[in-house]
Amino acid sequence: MAKGNLSACLPITLNYEGGFTSDMRDPGNWTGGAVGKGTLKGTKYGIAAASYPNLDIARLTLADVTPIYQRNYWRPLGAEALPAGLDLVTFDFGINSGTARAAKTLQAVVGATADGVVGGETLKKAAASDVKQAIQALCAKRLGFLQGLKTWTTFRGGWSRRVADVEARGVAMWLAASAHADPKGALLEEAGKAEAAARKQRRSAGGTTALATGGVGSNVVLGGQVNWLLIAGVFAVVLVAAGMLAVKARQSRDRATAYQALAKVS
Repeated sequence: MAKGNLSACLPITLNYEGGFTSDMRDPGNWTGGAVGKGTLKGTKYGIAAASYPNLDIARLTLADVTPIYQRNYWRPLGAEALPAGLDLVTFDFGINSGTARAAKTLQAVVGATADGVVGGETLKKAAASDVKQAIQALCAKRLGFLQGLKTWTTFRGGWSRRVADVEARGVAMWLAASAHADPKGALLEEAGKAEAAARKQRRSAGGTTALATGGVGSNVVLGGQVNWLLIAGVFAVVLVAAGMLAVKARQSRDRATAYQALAKVS
């Protein structure tokens, strides 16, 4: 179990939530929740003026925000009783995308009833799960959710790297808690798997693109005439498939990089 692990998990998340910002164009930085409404107090450690209008945001310290994260995220997600590593990835997901979504995803991964409430059933099944596999599956589902957002094209690079880093750190926490005989070797093994997946996906993307540019040609004939509309349609579908494979290759590479980085300090 992950008793007292908030102190290890929170700094990882806050590294991505960022420092102080008071951009007046961001409605979250205003105490009224809209640009120009209320007072411009900003956001720090992920704590926004719109949600916490009575706090002195600029002067917040880690000691100030820890109880907030514990009350609003850590406890509702049952993270105190989750296995080490699985607590981190669930907690970080909850802060980034909401506790209900993170809880339901956790439940789906461990085979519990997906009601968004982390209770005895969820904790029991999480404890009995293959923790490393649960960590990786939850992060894969999280990334899948993020890819469906309208803002994915804007933030995909940062989101992909964040999820990959949190996954690798979660696995490293699990390895440490389980007293694994060779944590560095285990991390390098995961890095190798991710790199192999990236190579395979890059090759598939290249082959698909070659099919689109060279394999789909004027041989598509209908009624004695080249069906250019059909060719264009096939070309578009194949290029979309190639693009998806290329994205997956970049994500696999991000995972490989994250595991490799942690292996160096293990």
